[in-house]
Amino acid sequence: MGKGERRERADGLSAPADGPGFELPLLLFGGFRTLIDRLHARLADEGHPDLRPAHGFAMQAIGSRGATASEIGRRLGVSKQAAGKTVDRLLALGYAQRADDPTDARRKLVHLTPYGYEALARSAAIFDELRAEWVAALGADRVRDIETSLRNVVPAETAFRLDATSWLGAP
Repeated sequence: MGKGERRERADGLSAPADGPGFELPLLLFGGFRTLIDRLHARLADEGHPDLRPAHGFAMQAIGSRGATASEIGRRLGVSKQAAGKTVDRLLALGYAQRADDPTDARRKLVHLTPYGYEALARSAAIFDELRAEWVAALGADRVRDIETSLRNVVPAETAFRLDATSWLGAP
């Protein structure tokens, strides 16, 4: 398609052949949202019906060493109180537990339980399966090209930031 040409969109409307600038972030977010929604549908079917995207971010922020609510809040870009609410929910659902910090009795660390680790392992396996579906639909070379291209334009320090809730306006 040449300059000024238009293409038909899935919704029946037309758009510039190269797409308007605002469409790129929406498509990237739509791809992200599609993957996350499908992940959580699968997790629900596999015994994790109450797990939400915010919980996955929080479990990543807790990590394998554990973290305090303040540390989780900083990693997620939310207040200690907002992190505490998410941690309380993870505790109630059995994905995390609190324990005394062995190096400082005044601090309480949040650790993942075996159930929490199992949910993260299932998430990783499902993401591999979802990626394989993209490979089947788009081809392995295209998916690799997308990933490589995104690595080239996304600054390394923001590639795996966990604080998505802070810029989406969620508590």
